[in-house]
Amino acid sequence: MKVLILGAGYGGLMTALQLQKELDYNEAEITIVNKHSYHYITTHLHAPAAGTLPTNRVKIELDDLIDREKINRIQQEVVEISLENKSVKLKDGQILVYDVLVIALGSDIETFGIKGLKEHAFVIRSVNSVRLIREHIEYMFAKYKAEPDHSEYLTFIVGGAGFTGIEFVGELADRVPELCKEFDVNPEVVRIINIEAAPTVLPGFEPNLVEHAMEVLKGKGVEIRTNTPIKEVTAEGVTLANGEQIKSGTVVWTGGVRGNKIIDNLGIETIRSRAKVDPYLRAPGYKDIFIIGDSSIVFDENVKPYPPTAQIAVQEGEYVAKQIVSLIRNGEMKLKPFKFQYRGTVASLGRREAIGTVGRWKIKGMTASLMKQLIDNRYLYSIGGLPLVFKKGKFLG
Repeated sequence: MKVLILGAGYGGLMTALQLQKELDYNEAEITIVNKHSYHYITTHLHAPAAGTLPTNRVKIELDDLIDREKINRIQQEVVEISLENKSVKLKDGQILVYDVLVIALGSDIETFGIKGLKEHAFVIRSVNSVRLIREHIEYMFAKYKAEPDHSEYLTFIVGGAGFTGIEFVGELADRVPELCKEFDVNPEVVRIINIEAAPTVLPGFEPNLVEHAMEVLKGKGVEIRTNTPIKEVTAEGVTLANGEQIKSGTVVWTGGVRGNKIIDNLGIETIRSRAKVDPYLRAPGYKDIFIIGDSSIVFDENVKPYPPTAQIAVQEGEYVAKQIVSLIRNGEMKLKPFKFQYRGTVASLGRREAIGTVGRWKIKGMTASLMKQLIDNRYLYSIGGLPLVFKKGKFLG
């Protein structure tokens, strides 16, 4: 049986590793296709973007995780999927066929129709993109030192105050003193402005935790503006919906994602390029095609969509792998609907600060920061054991 996995993000990688763990060498022909030779930890990208963590700490080479005797790895980009022909076309022209397909192609940036955003804003979405942001921020400090009349060089605008936006401004605020010292710049010149269209930041957290987060960030010098939609992004900065213009040499967009555009061409119902899957994470009408992670949208018992997080993608990957093993060994899948087990959420606010909900506990400060690191290290352990934790894990200094 040919099992084809598209994407090595949280969902795709976990599917592959679970199959690798549970199947013997001759039970299936498993292939994973990924654009890069590595898996990257999306939930950590805000740190190297700000420059508080080396870029290589968020990269994990797939060959360090995958047993090439059990799984074939192809480094290539997927350009087309034909569900009717049970085939996948790659950018180099290869055509791959499958018996079982797992689509886990990740996300694209959601612009919400904001004019100029794609052309003029940076985004936190890949190893290369965060490397570019870090280098640009350092360049802005050097440029300001050469042209001190241009305060906009050191005005940093972050659009979106969800997880990524809040975690990024927290890390950037921690990095600013170091950059000011390195480039001999007065810290009072630097502005970090977090702009959010919604009435509050960090949706999903309780008001008292959100209030704590805002107090911490404001204490670090971050300006937070809610109920403030961005209308346009230009080379000079942003224009807000109320007509106000803010000059800035750096605009970073963290305001949302949508599914991969390839999903729109599958011929099934989608919402913002995310497939509406059945209760078993399958493409409706197809018993041998699973769609997981940011490529799909899953509803709870109240018909409310789960947010596209790493936590749910990992659980989806584990679930799908078990279904595939059952199909290979028993000729049928264990058709028990997928059920997401919420294990808590923690958002970092920078060095030794965070807020979170774990079970019925509401935590903040150092306690939450420690829990955040524990969660991150637990994921590393699940895919690579203790050696990977020691190599890539986070530990308070």
